[in-house]
Amino acid sequence: MQHFTLKGQTRKVGNKAVIKAFRKEGLVPCNLYGNGVEPKLFTVSAKDLQSVINTPVSYILDLVLDNGKAQTAVLHELQFHPVSDICLHVDFLAVNETKPIAIEVPVYVSGHPVGVQKGGKFVQNLRKLRISALMKDLPDDIRLDVSKLDLDKKISAGDVKVDNVKVLTDKDSVICTVRATRNSSSAEASAEGEAPAEGEAAAE
Repeated sequence: MQHFTLKGQTRKVGNKAVIKAFRKEGLVPCNLYGNGVEPKLFTVSAKDLQSVINTPVSYILDLVLDNGKAQTAVLHELQFHPVSDICLHVDFLAVNETKPIAIEVPVYVSGHPVGVQKGGKFVQNLRKLRISALMKDLPDDIRLDVSKLDLDKKISAGDVKVDNVKVLTDKDSVICTVRATRNSSSAEASAEGEAPAEGEAAAE
């Protein structure tokens, strides 16, 4: 999985006025905890943070604070303003190479479903899956070939198999499906009612 370096400045516990001042300066208050590391309070540039949260790409983050030593982490929880949608606060979870990491990765599909060729409608319900794996085994994304997906068939999270990766999303969650439509029903009915091909006897 790709890494992204995010620089921050340590901070002390502050009241509402202090937190408000940070945000006015274009800084986002953050916490880092978990995995046996000492909890840290810090701020990051709101502009730098956008490169991490406004993208479908998932990253292992290398947090570099005042001491210049990087701590690997993943996004854990983000708080947004209900009106402006500005990021107000971020919790980061410390991770390492020896323990499985739980993270969401994007899902991409390829191929032209056979069900669509019959007039059906392809629908992708999930754009991300939550998975768990050691850092060295984490994929950048999950790619699915949907070419064989027929009418009223689906691919669920439980159908996804990736070496050394555990899918945490509920196994019954539907990732994508091909829904039958009026066009597909008409096409099937037409196919069933076609005259026998030359040389074939009509069914009695």
